[in-house]
Amino acid sequence: MESVASIMDELKRMGSAQTIKTFANHGAPIDSMFGVKVGDLKTIVKRVKKNYELAKGLYDTGNSDAMYLAGLIGDETKMTKADLNKWAKNSTWQMISEYAVPFVAAENKYGWELALEWIQSDKENIASCGWSTLSLLVATVPDDQLDIKTIMTLVKGLPKKIHTAPNRVRYTMNGFVISVGCYIDGCYNLALDTADKIGKVEVFMGKTACKVPEIKTYLKKIETMGKLGQKRKNARC
Repeated sequence: MESVASIMDELKRMGSAQTIKTFANHGAPIDSMFGVKVGDLKTIVKRVKKNYELAKGLYDTGNSDAMYLAGLIGDETKMTKADLNKWAKNSTWQMISEYAVPFVAAENKYGWELALEWIQSDKENIASCGWSTLSLLVATVPDDQLDIKTIMTLVKGLPKKIHTAPNRVRYTMNGFVISVGCYIDGCYNLALDTADKIGKVEVFMGKTACKVPEIKTYLKKIETMGKLGQKRKNARC
């Protein structure tokens, strides 16, 4: 029988100082992680599958590795609005706020509603969680089930907002424009025009060589590959 305690013991054994160092360079809170590679976390996912209670318990530990794992095994059919709001509020850094929480939120029936609420937050972690969730919804939900009008309005409003937004919110806003251009039929040119109005997006990426994806360059690459409008099968990866 899997338990939070047994999984935490397993995560501790999987951790490494080198992975902690890597995550630290990206801004992770290293005092609350074991340093487990995502690939190793997925070996646990294969075994435990989706588990609502276990995911909630792991997330509540505040341990970064456990929180990310919770995002991989969270049961979107059972997560409540209160659960997801708690997760967004308590997200500790970008791997949690921009991936783990949105993984589950984008597959949950309240995902769209919550994402629109989260992007209005003045809290960096919550707002970035909202934009990331929107990006995943755009990437996975069929166009005829999306509120295209609202999405286009959000995109058109970004040139006036993005440069004064908090650091990671700028990053996720940038990613949202890319997602809209890549995944929604008929929005490619809108994304290109918006990219021209936005210009270069500056984001502090920690002690890494990582760069903010340039919207037009990314979109044109996807167009050249013939993959415009091709949706992802799942939000989680």
